[in-house]
Amino acid sequence: NEIIKIQENLFTIGSHLACDAEYNKIKLPEINSMDIEKLEQWIDLMDNNLEPLKSFTLPGASISSSHCHIARCICRRAERMVVDLNEKSSSVNSIIIPYLNRLSDYLFILSRKLTADEGGKELKWQPNQQK
Repeated sequence: NEIIKIQENLFTIGSHLACDAEYNKIKLPEINSMDIEKLEQWIDLMDNNLEPLKSFTLPGASISSSHCHIARCICRRAERMVVDLNEKSSSVNSIIIPYLNRLSDYLFILSRKLTADEGGKELKWQPNQQK
């Protein structure tokens, strides 16, 4: 249900980004701060059941976890593009950027949860170590 709600919100965000607010006469679906709060609640619920994170982790603990990391990277790229759009036109709905930011956090925590659910082990980043 969470993923379906997120997909609905992403379609809503897409409709806002596709329409020029100044000339748009169509009533667009709404996205609001409650949608961000819902993401934060889901993040907290997942995070409360995970081991505390004490170091950076590398993607790749499992296939499903890797898919979440790829989605997170795409979400971050979209966030940067929307920030750029907002700087150029300043007509971006003010909820979109924080929503995308929190969504990328959700995807990171989801990747950790999937790794734990599958009995996998997170890959810890160990900088500057020869293998």
